[in-house]
Amino acid sequence: MRALPEATARPETEAARHGRASAAATERPLRLLTFSTLYPNAAQPNHGVFVENRLRHLVASGEAESTVLAPVPWFPGRGPGAVPAEERRHGLAVHHPRFLAIPKFGLATNPYALWRAARTAFRRLRADRLAFDLIDGHYLYPDGVAAVWLAEEAGLPVVLTARGSDTSQLPHYRLPGRLIRQAVDRADALIAVSAALGEGLVALGARPEKVTVLRNGVDLSLFRPVPDRAALRASLGLDAPTLLSVGHLIERKRNHLTIEALRLLPQHRLLLIGEGPERAMLEACAAKHGVVDRVRFLGAMPHKELPRYYTAADVMVLASSREGWANVLLEAMGCGTPVVATPAWGSREAVAAPEAGIVVEEATAEALAEALRRLAASPPNRAATAAYAARFSWDETTAGQLALFRRVLQERGR
Repeated sequence: MRALPEATARPETEAARHGRASAAATERPLRLLTFSTLYPNAAQPNHGVFVENRLRHLVASGEAESTVLAPVPWFPGRGPGAVPAEERRHGLAVHHPRFLAIPKFGLATNPYALWRAARTAFRRLRADRLAFDLIDGHYLYPDGVAAVWLAEEAGLPVVLTARGSDTSQLPHYRLPGRLIRQAVDRADALIAVSAALGEGLVALGARPEKVTVLRNGVDLSLFRPVPDRAALRASLGLDAPTLLSVGHLIERKRNHLTIEALRLLPQHRLLLIGEGPERAMLEACAAKHGVVDRVRFLGAMPHKELPRYYTAADVMVLASSREGWANVLLEAMGCGTPVVATPAWGSREAVAAPEAGIVVEEATAEALAEALRRLAASPPNRAATAAYAARFSWDETTAGQLALFRRVLQERGR
């Protein structure tokens, strides 16, 4: 190669190097390591699907690519079952290293065990010549804590997304609270999936300018009204006003309130989609209140099947005590079905117009029943409900992520 003329062969300034690096970064997709235990896998296709959905739309923009590190808990004689060590989902490489999750002690030990497993897997990825610009971590504990440790050792910036109980509940425990606050302080930036959750991060000590609110969107190509609703309802055996609840059968979903509300709504039926440790209790609750014949437990269901039930239902009910941003609300609305929700963090932001539905003031069976009577007496136009959901596409969220990641990289001089 011919030598440069003497007059131009001078050392490159720091500013020039930074400018050249920034220009190069804009010419190729951002290279992300997406890190979370909340991610679907072959054995649990609906587990953490909200993380996968956001990432899929981000990568579809063509401006980012990602390798997913999604560790799974393991203990001798327990899990993770048929979860593969590696798989491809929607074109993305997903790695599932095991981390030791000790029963009854996991709240204290999981961050360290998770970090050790992730560290080994991450080193292997880098040894395979994979390069990363930034770590995209989801859920503050234990995932976000381990993600910060991983990023600091690798010299990479890290952005954490808070999603609900990691901000509203876990910080009240002594060790998790201390580690969560450290992670919030040491992360380069924080994403909250609702404005209320963003306020929760500030209450944990995050600087307001460090927090960006990026709400989850809804996949309108999937969650849209199914044609011929009358025929659909007939095929599902629905001949009465029908309520629907979708989600894990766990304590914080408070499905017992919806079941109790049925005793005040003698004409209504309830469909419950999901599985979980509360099922036996909920079946007993239905028996106690004399509504067994009006409650159907449908079990877990693939996402692609949900639009049929969302469309067929008259109202979607979510009685949760805590929700950062409940995707099921927008999914139901996208199919034209209004919702009734309790005042969990993100619910008022998702249900902000009459055509969307009603957020009750009190989390009681009586309040739910009253709201359901109001909707039955004056139901919103289903087309208007679907149009309301269309305002929450993934495009704005994707653009917000890209802008935030680029800003973080620029601030770090990468």
